Amino acid sequence: MDNQFIIQKFGFLGNDFLDEFQKHAVLADIKSKTEIVREGQKNKYVPFLLKGSIKVFTLNDGRELIYYYIKESDSCLMTFSSIFTDYISRVYAVAEEDSEALLVPVSIMHEWLLRFPEINKLFYREYDRRFSEVMNMVNDAVFHRLDKRVLNYIKQQISATGNNPIKITHREIANNLGTSREVVSRVLKKIESDGDILQTKEGIKVAVNDNVRLV
Repeated sequence: MDNQFIIQKFGFLGNDFLDEFQKHAVLADIKSKTEIVREGQKNKYVPFLLKGSIKVFTLNDGRELIYYYIKESDSCLMTFSSIFTDYISRVYAVAEEDSEALLVPVSIMHEWLLRFPEINKLFYREYDRRFSEVMNMVNDAVFHRLDKRVLNYIKQQISATGNNPIKITHREIANNLGTSREVVSRVLKKIESDGDILQTKEGIKVAVNDNVRLV
């Protein structure tokens, strides 16, 4: 168990809490593409990600709407918030890559909220971060053209995984942005001709510096 992570994340709650966390948290390896929880399922754990990335989304007519990505040292706001209601998940969560997480039973977390009320600071920090991400997503969908949305999505994937180029199919992009694969393929060709990306057998590569064209 990553003691340095635990101290950095929860040290402000004191030694008694750190002892409790060590006692109840479970270290889990999660394989890429593993479904962690689905909509309507009862949440059993609150995850704290040590490495990897997890996609949190909802489905509508088979199309995904991404809410946010859980990155290293993050937790899942939607799982956390279910503690205050019925423990039922309102989202899907799937590992984007091989990941490692500390899992805390929701019943234990509920107990901690009463015994260690300052833990609510974690919830409010997570809420502020996720609210900003959702607002950015809404602004992207309303105010940006599809080519800008596709490019932003690819950059988001690179940021989440740390991989550039990134292995992702045109259909995956289409599903996540609520459009068709054919439309995404045309848009990617345009973005590539503009010099913002390069499509290779290794995946889609994005210029690290926006002022640099890929040729």
